Amino acid sequence: MMAGSPALLLLLSLGLCCTGAQGQRDAVVVTFLNRSIIQPQKGQRLELNCMRNNDSWKVSWIRLDKDGNIHFILSSYETNTTTFNGAERTSPHFEASWRVSTSTLVVKSFRAEDEGIYFCVNHITPVLHFSSGQPAFLPAVASRASPTTLTAYNQSSQVTKKDISQHRPGPGASHENMLHFCSDIVMWTNLACACLLLFTAITITITHCQRPSSP
Repeated sequence: MMAGSPALLLLLSLGLCCTGAQGQRDAVVVTFLNRSIIQPQKGQRLELNCMRNNDSWKVSWIRLDKDGNIHFILSSYETNTTTFNGAERTSPHFEASWRVSTSTLVVKSFRAEDEGIYFCVNHITPVLHFSSGQPAFLPAVASRASPTTLTAYNQSSQVTKKDISQHRPGPGASHENMLHFCSDIVMWTNLACACLLLFTAITITITHCQRPSSP
């Protein structure tokens, strides 16, 4: 796990910057291998496909969890070798495969800890291509209360349904927060790229000005 890792955040920043510069022709898409899946079930074997570019030599998989933390999962190479988190060669929970135009991530048994938005990064020297995100969340489980509990609650509660509707977040609130977070990443990444280019230009100018002029 590499939640909040500066190195991984830099990888995401560079990927977002470079993807935006390449345009739609190099768009990378992540989808469920089984297109009928809307939400994975607990304990289910979940397979995700990354439609990679034929020129890529490595594909990395990462996950953005509900708290906004980023987790590195694995890197898969065109030589059919895989490196998992912690530089391990095997994983009890994940698998990877490499085909002509796709890289597949397999979650052997989906758990609550695996919830989040999954991304893949295509490594095409000298740029990175950042994919669209594929949300993977377990279905919400509605809690059931006994009739006695419901009666006691109705007698003691002073909160009206109107008050509840005003204070309760909508069903898509957490998803909207995630989208806002991703938008903030894109905005700050573009700003960071612009600052990096400006800093590079200033450095080159200073170096050139410091060179002794020829007689």
